[in-house]
Amino acid sequence: MVIEVNKINWGKSITVGITAGLVAGLVKLGWENILPPRTPERDQTNPPQKMLEQFGVPTQLTHATYTYSGQQLPWVSYVVHFSFSAGFGVLYSIGGQLAPWIKKGNGVPFGIAVWDFFHLKLMPLMGTVPVAKDQPLEEHVSEFLGHAIWMWTIDALIKSKE
Repeated sequence: MVIEVNKINWGKSITVGITAGLVAGLVKLGWENILPPRTPERDQTNPPQKMLEQFGVPTQLTHATYTYSGQQLPWVSYVVHFSFSAGFGVLYSIGGQLAPWIKKGNGVPFGIAVWDFFHLKLMPLMGTVPVAKDQPLEEHVSEFLGHAIWMWTIDALIKSKE
């Protein structure tokens, strides 16, 4: 079944996609708390911070933090993280209506494809992270499973609003 573009409820699809993406972004952060993807040394400048610096954003801004419960938290990294997640929530919400095959496997294969493209191909090509063979196995395990659960969450939340 393919839905015609003019039959999509754009407002609802965008709203549901953003909401699902934001909630799934929280799930992904929780996942990374259980299985951290990077060593503390590699996380001193995390991939969102490094990518912004590659685009010319000053380190003083990319490493800006806020304090909560006595901990310094990287708010700029969170803006990138949640923007990425909300953006993919919208893409999946609308894309799943235009090309339903992307929803196969409750979003898990799509999430793994996102991980593969960004973490194994694009970011290494840009020099944001090491090439895949030079990334620790723990990083691959955390990011692979984390992206699967992240997109599964987006899929479940979107389906709950259909």
